[in-house]
Amino acid sequence: MRDSILEEARRRVLLMGILNVTPDSFSDGGVFFDSAAAIAQAQRMESEGADILDIGGESTRPGAAPVSAEDEAQRVLSVLPGLCADGSRVVSVDTYKASVARVAAEAGAVIINDVWGMTRDAGMAQAVADTASAVVVTYNRGKADPDLNLVDDMRAFFDQAFGVAQEAGVPREHMILDPGVGFGKTWEQNFGVLARLDVMLDYGVTVLVGVSRKSFIGKLLDRDVDDRLIGSLAAGLASVQRGASILRVHDVGAHADALKMWNAIGEAQ
Repeated sequence: MRDSILEEARRRVLLMGILNVTPDSFSDGGVFFDSAAAIAQAQRMESEGADILDIGGESTRPGAAPVSAEDEAQRVLSVLPGLCADGSRVVSVDTYKASVARVAAEAGAVIINDVWGMTRDAGMAQAVADTASAVVVTYNRGKADPDLNLVDDMRAFFDQAFGVAQEAGVPREHMILDPGVGFGKTWEQNFGVLARLDVMLDYGVTVLVGVSRKSFIGKLLDRDVDDRLIGSLAAGLASVQRGASILRVHDVGAHADALKMWNAIGEAQ
């Protein structure tokens, strides 16, 4: 399952549907906290075209209250076994905790989506290696610095991530890079990392972009969180144009339609 989805990402753009089993995520907090509602939403996103389901048990929005590894694992495990039981779905777990990553992999997840890029938990790289998972490495410095050279800093961050992965025994081809829109960046730098996806493409691995409903869209367009679909679609397609091959989204159906149009125009003679 891991190898097949990574190979598929080399052939076409994939959609990763966001499923937050949390009470406080910035967009859908509490909506799918109940396991039955979460599984129904997962099935809905799958029917709309989601290639990957990304399960999150802890909100990563700024100012969110920390969640213990035990509570996070419990939330994730409320839906993972049901989604992974028949082996037909590719499931990712959004966590920066090595212990949660191990539990999730044991329950059937094949991708670990770490918004701290294996820098927050020293055991994460080894957990990825031991479970033979793919890993999303997010460019996240933790604190914004408006004066840094964004390109140089991205390269240094990812160089370090590849070094950590190699030491732990994580194969290069199992790594997915994410520019980390909304994480440890100024408002302007969010646009900057999307404009320079070539920095990530230079590593020769899959690039994932997650911009769905994020605050930089709301600030530019003066839109509330529930009114950011058009901005999300525009930023997503611009990222595809620059080489992204996985889009992490809330509105799967709308993005599937946008990609279908994009592909039809691209394939036209």
